[in-house]
Order: sequence, then structure tokens, then C-alpha cells
Amino acid sequence: MSVAFYFVKKQRTTSNSYDKLRDLIYYIDLYYVDSVNHQQLSEDVILGILEKLDPHSTYSNAEDNKTQTEQLEGTFEGIGIQFNIMNDTIMVVAALAGGPSERTGIKAGDRIIFVDKEKVAATGVTTEQVLKKLRGKKGTLVTIGILRPEHNEIFEFEIVRDIIPTNSVPSAYMINKHTGYIKIDQFGGQTADEFSEALISLLNNGMHKLVLDLRGNSGGYLDAALKITDQFLQKNDIILSVKGLHSKSEKFQATGKGIFQNGELIVLIDEFSASSSEIVAGAIQDNDRGKIIGRRSFGKGLVQRPFDFPDGSQVRLTVSRYYTPSGRCIQRDYHNGTSAYYDDLIKRLIGDQDTLSVKKNPISVVEYKTKLGRTVYGGGGITPDIIVPYEKLIHSNAYYKALNNSAFIQFAFNYANQNKATLTHNYPSAASFIKKMKVSETILYSYLKFYAQKSSREIPTLNSGEKEELSTWLKALIGRNLYQDAGFYPVINTMDEVIGVALNH
Repeated sequence: MSVAFYFVKKQRTTSNSYDKLRDLIYYIDLYYVDSVNHQQLSEDVILGILEKLDPHSTYSNAEDNKTQTEQLEGTFEGIGIQFNIMNDTIMVVAALAGGPSERTGIKAGDRIIFVDKEKVAATGVTTEQVLKKLRGKKGTLVTIGILRPEHNEIFEFEIVRDIIPTNSVPSAYMINKHTGYIKIDQFGGQTADEFSEALISLLNNGMHKLVLDLRGNSGGYLDAALKITDQFLQKNDIILSVKGLHSKSEKFQATGKGIFQNGELIVLIDEFSASSSEIVAGAIQDNDRGKIIGRRSFGKGLVQRPFDFPDGSQVRLTVSRYYTPSGRCIQRDYHNGTSAYYDDLIKRLIGDQDTLSVKKNPISVVEYKTKLGRTVYGGGGITPDIIVPYEKLIHSNAYYKALNNSAFIQFAFNYANQNKATLTHNYPSAASFIKKMKVSETILYSYLKFYAQKSSREIPTLNSGEKEELSTWLKALIGRNLYQDAGFYPVINTMDEVIGVALNH
């Protein structure tokens, strides 16, 4: 008879080492009225225990653990999102760059309500169930219903599953003559090398100012974050300290071998910038190396260590806290439970102004000083030096419906394929496409007509500003179909308010 949790049966004892959990398993094994699935019982117990510890100690079964490892190290097939289940709802943490979800228009903060017409919100859905519904062979179709912050209707997207790319630096280009832009999606096994290669390329193109975009980056490997931060800091500058009750305290310092120690630097963050992203941003801010712009980061200052079980499953147990160079731990308070912990994030996504700064959320907030004596705060994420709040909805419902629709992606794909010979002849490189290609009124009207037919609506009437923005989106999507991310980010970033603020500073 197998016994869950690898416990050895023995008689109840009255010693100080008495283990109630072990005895409970023993009693269930010996006396329970029905047969028990020991594997499932073990996993339920593990999940129950971890939930009482903190929001970031997690368990993954063998299959889930393999998938999570593949996202950082290998390749896999599916729709390409990172997600968390918050308040019984699947929330998209990030749409992986270049993957089918991002190509379709899925964004961080989207909440998945339906999968193939089946409701998955407020149903007790598990991570394992979500993975089974969303993963699948390349070329297969899944339809998801999305609820987007500040919108009161569900948008439907058809996503064709694909092989998910693992490149974690999807975009690196010169915004202008002297300013480079690099976006990092996650901190994986190859991220430091990819970043170094991008940095060298931009320096060779005359860059001496850099915008580093960590928005939507939920973290990853600590080592990658340390190596990337090291590129910016002077020798012996502190990057990070790690302390735990049962873990050896460690301090990580810059080597002085970085290749961008003196150029101007701005780091972009938002509420989905977590863990390793916050390590980079915190080190830059505390060392007064550059400016942080955007919205308050997630607030994860806990370090997890993986422990493997013989069946391939794994528990990632919080073993220590990390501290930025000024000595602050940016971990948000979680003692009121997981639901309350994620409620703060939900408030930020609907544009609650009081959530933009740690200072406005005084729970566990302590003042610290940067190297030059500026005041920063611990206890709730990293507050940017310059806060750029969410843009309010300023367009008509007709515009948002035309933008947030699978027909938009399909039209761009069809247009790029049908006109590929002409487009690549007229614009033989991504740079020439970005500089010269214009989406005419005729092309835009063709899309609106296509959208109306697909959605059984009338052709929407848009104002000049809406037409201009929709045309830019359309150009970006056509560019991606022709030149991958090199034809997408430089176009779409022209409408990005946070990047605009960065360039002004």
C-alpha cells in the first residue's frame, strides 16, 4: 500500500516531535470509508500548506514543471501567455513576445472568461486545467473571451496555437540618432547573452542614451538580472542583498566590467514588472544610475528555491527576501491572504490613482535613501521617479470594438500575404517599411468593411484621431507579418505615451 508524502507509518506518539499531518494520512489510509487517490491527496495538502505561507511559494506537478522550465529554457506549443489565477479568474500576466497571443492582440491584464465557449471564470478552475485548455499542437484553434480593464464587454479572439519562441529580447533598435531602445520580456537562460548582443549592436550604431523597457516582465532567473544590471553600474556598486532565516546572507556587487556604465539610462516599469525586473529597476534607482518611468511595480521581494520530488514535480519555496542597495525590501504585504494581495493589482489595472505610489499606500512603508540622498520607499513595489498613469479611455466604443477584434489580425495577415511581393519591393527592409509605408484611407476602409462583414455590424464611423491610431496599429501588424518584431515595435512605440515621456527626459 502506497502512502502519500513518503511518510512511514508508525504508532501515534506523545513526544514533542508529534506530527499530526503524518497521523492524519495514516488514519485516512487505514480507516477512511472510500478509496483515496494518494497522489491527488498529497498535492491538495501541499497546495493548502503553501497557500498559508505566502503568495509566491508554489507547487507544480511534473507536467506543469516541465512547461514552466520550457518557457525559460526551451520551446513548447500553445498560445504563449504567462498567467496567474487571481480571485478565481485567469489573468494574463504577459503575452510572450512573438507568440500567437501577442500577435492576436492579447495584453497583460486581460482576464479570460471563456475558452471555446466554456466559462472558466468563477468556476474554481486550476492551473492544470487552464494549461490543458490552452496548450495544444501547432495549427489548432482556440477561441477565448477576454474581459479588458475599463471595458464592460467581452472581446472574442481566435488564436491559432504555434511553437512559442523563447527569445526574451524581442526588440532592440535606435529610436533616434542617439537613443536606443531594448525590450526584455523575461529573464531566461539566454537573456543576458541576448541583451549583451543587442547592447553592443546599438552602441556600434552611435547610441549613448538607452530606454530599457521592463514593462510586463514578470521575472525569471536571478543570474540574468544580475548580469544585465552589471552592464550599467560602477565597480563595487551594490546590486542586491539576500537574507533569510535559514539561508546564508549574500551581497551582489557590480564587477565594473559593464559596457554601458556612463550613458544616459531610463528604465520603464509597470504593475506587471516583478521579481527580477524589480531587482534591475531597484538597483538603477538606488544607485542613482538612471530614471525609472511608468507605474508602480508589482512588489515581489521574496526569493524562491526549487526543491524537486522524485516524480518530477517541484515546490518553489520562499527561502529569503531580497533587498535593494538602499536596504529596502519591496515586497507587498500579504498577511491578509492571497485575495487581498491581488486586489491591489486589480485596483491598479482599473486606474485607481491612489495605487500609483507606495507612499500613498502606507502599510509597511519605510523611507530609505539612495546613494545621492534621495528618498525612496520600501514595502510595496518600486515607485517610478516619474509616474505615468493609465491613459483614460478617450475613443468611441466603435473604435475599441474595431481594434479589439480577431478580424483586425486576420486582415493584416491577409493584406501582408496578398501584397507581399509589392511591399517587399517597395520596402526591402524593416527600416524602409517603418520610414516610408503609409496606410491609406483606402486600406483602412477595406479593413473597416472587412470587420463589419465578419462581426455582422455596420461599418463604423471614426473621427480623424481614431483613424490615425487604427492606421498605426494596422501598419505595425502588417510590418510584423513582413519583418517580424523589427517591423512591429518601432511602429507601435510611436503611440506609446510612456516612451514619449522617457524621450522628453
